[in-house]
Amino acid sequence: MSVTVEDIKSMMAVDGNDDDTLIEGYLTAATSFVKNAIGSDETFYSKSDVVPLFDVAVKALAGSYYQYRIALSDTQTSAIDLTLNSIIGQLRGLYDSHLEEVENG
Repeated sequence: MSVTVEDIKSMMAVDGNDDDTLIEGYLTAATSFVKNAIGSDETFYSKSDVVPLFDVAVKALAGSYYQYRIALSDTQTSAIDLTLNSIIGQLRGLYDSHLEEVENG
């Protein structure tokens, strides 16, 4: 995993180590979510044009998990994560191209 707990803490301006275990869990869940949304071929995630997109998607989702920890709210909200959705769309296209390359040698 190329995104670390320290990356998420820096992005979210979290000081101290009290939430490290919590953030690590969110990071693991975000990584799994993004991979499950795209595909399971692990060689795809090490490609130079994929790594930056994958990392941003994982950071965006892990940050959302951390920021919005409580599932209950007294107001109605609509969950829209434009960053995550747009990157997953791009990664799905790249993944399809990757699979074609693997098939064709």
